[in-house]
Amino acid sequence: MTEGAGAGVPAVRVQGLWKRFGEQIAVAGIDLELPAGRFIGLVGPNGAGKTTTLSMVTGLLRPDQGTVEVVGHDVWRDPVEVKARIGVLPEGLRLFERLSGRELLAYTGRLRGLPGAEVDKRATQLLDVLDLAGSQHKLVVDYSTGMRKKIGLACALLHNPEVLFLDEPFEGVDPVSAQTIRGVLERYTGSGATVVFSSHVMELVESLCDWVAVMAAGRIRAHGPLAEVRGGAPSLQEAFLELVGAQGRIAGADLDWLGGGAR
Repeated sequence: MTEGAGAGVPAVRVQGLWKRFGEQIAVAGIDLELPAGRFIGLVGPNGAGKTTTLSMVTGLLRPDQGTVEVVGHDVWRDPVEVKARIGVLPEGLRLFERLSGRELLAYTGRLRGLPGAEVDKRATQLLDVLDLAGSQHKLVVDYSTGMRKKIGLACALLHNPEVLFLDEPFEGVDPVSAQTIRGVLERYTGSGATVVFSSHVMELVESLCDWVAVMAAGRIRAHGPLAEVRGGAPSLQEAFLELVGAQGRIAGADLDWLGGGAR
């Protein structure tokens, strides 16, 4: 792992970040610093701007305004340096489906400039830990959703990045695969690396993360250590609902015609 994140430099620093799509403002001038060496959750309802923010932070989408630094390097001025230090598991993951799992890892490792023997060694270990060894020669096109998430995570981890960005990594994943992914991520952060993952499932974030940023309508509503953001609320879910203005909203309050066999 390269130097940088452990030297007191934030894992991510975002200043004045904006993104519009036509008339719609997806991200509205956010400022945010994410500490290094933490398990960080970026949480918010659907449409809050989480995926757009992560796409800009990882260099997949150019912002309209603002700057992004990852471990002290500007994402848009120094993209090669940044991409060497990050791993990304995006939403709607696209993979080379006509490769087997092992071939995909070998290809990814060579793209990263790793020696062939080291790629083979790391690939074997990742396939084993992620319970993919038995499917390593199967084409990715035949992988289940959980298997795709796991092979995507293996690709993102192969070069041992300083910061790992995951967009809804547990979406559509079965409980066994989710537990496997969780164990790998906890081991990774335990070594001093940083995980930033987006989710709208508060219970999951509360059980995994020690630092949280809450996003709604393209803005950061709160950020800091989990206990601080939760405050006096009994759970992160309750604190989140209050922060985004959804507390007390009754789903279907006007649907008095629904149910009871009435027509």
